[in-house]
Amino acid sequence: MSAKEIRFHGRGGQGAVLAARMLASACAAEGKCVASFPMYGFERRGMPVVAFTRFDDQPIREKTQIYTPDCVMVIDPTLLSLKNLFDGLKPEGVLILNSPRPFETQPHPNLKKAAVINATQVALCEIGRDIPNTCLIGALAKATGWVELDSVLKGLGDYLEGDMLKRNIRNAERGYHEVEVTTW
Repeated sequence: MSAKEIRFHGRGGQGAVLAARMLASACAAEGKCVASFPMYGFERRGMPVVAFTRFDDQPIREKTQIYTPDCVMVIDPTLLSLKNLFDGLKPEGVLILNSPRPFETQPHPNLKKAAVINATQVALCEIGRDIPNTCLIGALAKATGWVELDSVLKGLGDYLEGDMLKRNIRNAERGYHEVEVTTW
């Protein structure tokens, strides 16, 4: 597998930074080399947050933010209006989106695949809070095949425990099984 780069867009409190770390843990569980880090603007709940995860079979030497992602995950659908959301997206790019509505048209010419799930609704049902990150990681596993669902579920245990771990496992499983994937 060649290196993969994912850029996460969310708002403070939605779990974008934790999602990037959880994905990194899942990839590490499969023996991949990983790097994951956030970029904060204003560190306040509700403000836009960007986080990054890189993984590869080879050691990762690149330490900069991700300018040419293979995948963009959008945790807050209001961020779709960002002018630079798809900047640098590689051809054959993937979008993982928390939204109640699928795309009817291709939003960017480099976008090959859009995986859409109403992760907010799933999270409210499964964990009782609007923190859709684990649902979207499950959706990413299904849409891309870059990481196995079992690895995602194991990676959650690095950050959660007890009842909250069980709820987030169900959240990720539903993301994996219920995501709708559109290919252009």
